[in-house]
Amino acid sequence: MEENKMNINWYPGHMAKTKKEISNSMQIIDIVIEILDARIPLSSRNPDIQSITKNKKKIILLNKIDLANEAMTQKWKDYFSKECDVCMLTDSNSGKGINQVLKKIEELMEEDKKKAALRGRINKTTRVMILGIPNVGKSSFINRVSKSSKLEVANRPGVTRQNQWIRIGKNQELLDTPGVLWPKFGSNEVALNLAFTGTIKDDILEITEIAFELLKKLEKSYSENIIERYKITDEELGEIKAASNYVYELMKLIARKRGALVSGGKEDMEKVARIILDDFRNGRIGRITLEEV
Repeated sequence: MEENKMNINWYPGHMAKTKKEISNSMQIIDIVIEILDARIPLSSRNPDIQSITKNKKKIILLNKIDLANEAMTQKWKDYFSKECDVCMLTDSNSGKGINQVLKKIEELMEEDKKKAALRGRINKTTRVMILGIPNVGKSSFINRVSKSSKLEVANRPGVTRQNQWIRIGKNQELLDTPGVLWPKFGSNEVALNLAFTGTIKDDILEITEIAFELLKKLEKSYSENIIERYKITDEELGEIKAASNYVYELMKLIARKRGALVSGGKEDMEKVARIILDDFRNGRIGRITLEEV
């Protein structure tokens, strides 16, 4: 396998409709919460959404911090804090950081509520829009803040298909929106990062090529994680290090270590590809951030 130049795109028809609905709803929204994947903060930002929400109070959430490199996550928090009202760290699956987000919403609206009260509008409802690309954790976040599990959650993109209002208290409402990508990704690197994290549906991808590109990227910055996860010995590494296509040989070695073989003992490259991607997406290879500040 050589360097991948695949043309990766996934833009189902409902996404264009959703983008229009988001834009039309802006006039009744007080605060926008934009959820990003802490492993790929820039790649998981929809540039179209940034332009639509530029005049609103905004909270950026770096979500899935349990899967991301801790030191890099802090650097990304500092980076985004210079841009918007506030940047916070969350793990929607465990609930980490969720209560702090609710408090921050109240803080950001405090002045507006005082002004509303002077005009006779007591207990004004705060309307918060939740935005993010597919599979970034929006539904998990809302289920946490609403203390319910009525929104369908899955580790795959495209689960939420329509806008949903959820009341999370006497004076707060959240608008959950379907995940929206943009029609053309700016670079092959962005497209690959979205594929690695499962934002783009696996069934439209060349899964073996995606896993190969991920392994190539991990081998550069997280080689120790790979060695530890797949129990690779120094002797085994030595045997493949000199190969002209080292990453491909490493992938075949992992296949043998994991028993991903077909009849005759040949490596099953599609099966090992799914193993590698699943291990990365579920944090079994370690806490990994693919983008540096």
